[in-house]
Amino acid sequence: MAKSWPITVAQLQRRFAAVLSSPPAFAFLPAISLAVFWFGGEGALVVLAGVLPIVYLIGGNFGSPAGAHSAVAAVLPRSAFEELTDQIFLRAQQTGRQAVAFYILIEDFDQIIERYGQAAADEVVQCTGERLKVTLRADDNVGQIGDARFAICTEPVRHLDLELCIQMAGRLQSAIEEPISIDGLAIYITVSIGFCQHNRTPGTTGTDWLQAAAIAQHEAHHRGPSSIRTYSDQMRLATKARAELREDVVDALATGQIQPWFQPQISTDTGQITGFEALARWHHPIKGIIPPKEFLRAIEQAGQLERLAEVMIYNSFAALQAWDAAGLHVPQIGVNFAGSELSNPKLLEKIKWELDRFDLAPDRLAVEVLETVIASAPDDMITRNINALGKLGCSIDLDDFGTGNASIASIKRFSVSRIKIDKSFVMKADRDPEQQRMISAILTMAERLQVQTLAEGVETVGEHVLLAQLGCDHVQGFGIGRPMPFDKTEEWINAHTAKLQAVPQFMTNKTR
Repeated sequence: MAKSWPITVAQLQRRFAAVLSSPPAFAFLPAISLAVFWFGGEGALVVLAGVLPIVYLIGGNFGSPAGAHSAVAAVLPRSAFEELTDQIFLRAQQTGRQAVAFYILIEDFDQIIERYGQAAADEVVQCTGERLKVTLRADDNVGQIGDARFAICTEPVRHLDLELCIQMAGRLQSAIEEPISIDGLAIYITVSIGFCQHNRTPGTTGTDWLQAAAIAQHEAHHRGPSSIRTYSDQMRLATKARAELREDVVDALATGQIQPWFQPQISTDTGQITGFEALARWHHPIKGIIPPKEFLRAIEQAGQLERLAEVMIYNSFAALQAWDAAGLHVPQIGVNFAGSELSNPKLLEKIKWELDRFDLAPDRLAVEVLETVIASAPDDMITRNINALGKLGCSIDLDDFGTGNASIASIKRFSVSRIKIDKSFVMKADRDPEQQRMISAILTMAERLQVQTLAEGVETVGEHVLLAQLGCDHVQGFGIGRPMPFDKTEEWINAHTAKLQAVPQFMTNKTR
């Protein structure tokens, strides 16, 4: 980038201060004093002694503790940085020059703290700020916006197109992601970067400018590690829609718009119904049915996961009670529990209370836990809650098995009752020998561990037959029955039961 813009008084003062406070300046001070005394005598030396403090005062080197100026010059605190950004935004508008704001996040910062400790994490943050300052021009500004967040606002220049901004973001990212050595240990980090060019700001203030860069960074973070994104109007609209969705889900939970739909599970031996899985569905009064992938994240961001769990448990137990009253045999219902819900110290008491409320035995509830939750759960509240629910008599189902990293030891440690084979292994298994070998290996392991098995995502008769032949105990999927609201379940149960009665009963010859 060209450095042809005018130098302001403040910039000149900062440069002057940097020269005066540099080690070379202090190294030459004795030599300068000796030269003044040699050529001018004692009078000149007295004048020098009086002038030097004034020079340092003009340079801005008084009024702060030793070393404080260098820290401020490296990384500005949030308030000072935001104030400076407003000034630069106005100056760029007035001069017609171009500038860019960057927003940078150190990813998985909580894991860095957990793995290396707070002191090491603080050093990572400090090193990141120093690397940013070294990579940038002297007149560009760096601010620390949060524990693991930085922002940059460049001084306006004549030419700054999108390609230059992308190159600049790449250089920043490469510099930050170099290994950081702390106490002989190399720590590797990744950062996501979003940026917004001054002339693309969707507002009229420096705050709007930074917010646009933050929106781009948020989008980059959700695209994967070490991503870079530039701001666009589509991002703003998507961010606004997500914010509105977060507000809507709170009302949806309060007004009963979000309810469980039930997907049947059947035995491969007898074809009998062995349970239902409760799946959250949102029936929006205007938009219709909203799929869970669109609203579950909004519920999490709104801090409403526990409220969702309460809604799902209440309605699932009410469904069991209603099926019992109608004389329909549904042995159990599976309800998904997220990590945040399993971290609740009062979870066991809440489940006991709900079971008593609906007069249900604990074995009517299957607690479905993602494999990733079990794989990462240390010996803490999550572990205690899962084991306590198992001891209470609830079934513990390990969901999406094969997609995480749960060990065999974890399966035994959590007293898993059943593993649910992920649909990615089931898809086209009747035509893919490799898929068949993977399923056979999982089933063999489950048999040795005396754990039940259920295959998810069964869509065709061929997949159903193959799983029965290989020895899978239960199946679930669109080929068996799609998720349905409660008022449709009685009709489906009666139709399925009638179909079974019309077919001669026989036992499937299982081979493992």
